[in-house]
Amino acid sequence: MIITRTPYRLSLFGGGADFFEWYNENPTTVIVAAMDYYGYVLVTRKPKFFPEYISKIAYSDIEYVKQNTDIKHPSVRECLRYFNFETGLDLAHFGDLPARSGIGSSSSFTVGLLKAIHGLKNSNVSKSQLFQEAIYIEQEMIGEAVGVQDQISAAYGGINVIKLGPGKKIRVSALKPSFSYTEYLRRSILMGFTGLSRDGTAIIAEHKNKICSKEINNKLSEVSKISQEANKMLLKEMEIEEIGKLLNHAWKLKKGFSDKISPQMFDEIYRTALKNGAVGGKLMGAGGSGFFYFLAPPQKHEKIKRALPEVRVWVPFRFANKGSSFVTRIS
Repeated sequence: MIITRTPYRLSLFGGGADFFEWYNENPTTVIVAAMDYYGYVLVTRKPKFFPEYISKIAYSDIEYVKQNTDIKHPSVRECLRYFNFETGLDLAHFGDLPARSGIGSSSSFTVGLLKAIHGLKNSNVSKSQLFQEAIYIEQEMIGEAVGVQDQISAAYGGINVIKLGPGKKIRVSALKPSFSYTEYLRRSILMGFTGLSRDGTAIIAEHKNKICSKEINNKLSEVSKISQEANKMLLKEMEIEEIGKLLNHAWKLKKGFSDKISPQMFDEIYRTALKNGAVGGKLMGAGGSGFFYFLAPPQKHEKIKRALPEVRVWVPFRFANKGSSFVTRIS
């Protein structure tokens, strides 16, 4: 039996610029953090005692299949095909937070599943190999319109600066501020949930089309510049008010990618948060709904919460130092 634990991600700067269609010719910086909330994948080989099916796949649905190519869940099916895995297995997935909510849960699942299959095969896999396999499966085998920061964050954990391009170059370096500054940054993040989940596929597909048509090139160039400036500020351990101004600017640019990114409901939440002490924020992931966060001095958090009674769920935030890892490994 193999159980893996893989963190979800919080995108700090550079979201929307981590698509090959952009960074192929426009070198880009992305800053992303892993959260101390996880997706869990349990995988075990299934004995041949059940002639009615060879594999059982349990997630929000439950599948019983006679051959693995019949699996409906695209990531499970294509991960098994990638390994030419034809024997039976039992697989189950659990998550600390709701899926389809802007936290990179789909890529976290793919990374965690790949890690588990490597465990079943008794093969070692590096963090770099793990995220590259996940990107290949999601982009090439499944054909999903996804970027690359989610897979990297899930594999590495921690806070990372990702340098993308030109071409297919991907360089990952850990951002390691002092313990006191990391704690200050953590305490300045106020994370909430809109109460709604969504499928961001349409928003992302529209975004990629606009990259290809060069419709949003100026905005993406500015997003990349902001990320580079944010990296410098974080290395200098500057005050959260300065970091927040950059995040606020980046959010305004991101809203300009599509009118689907920030619904009126969140625009109102955002304005209220700024009036009560927040200095920046964003909807996480592709946008539309799901999780969001603000940067605000820690002493302002309670005031912001009181001003937003419509937000029913506030989520305590912690960084995750480790990427995808084994909880149990009996292969």
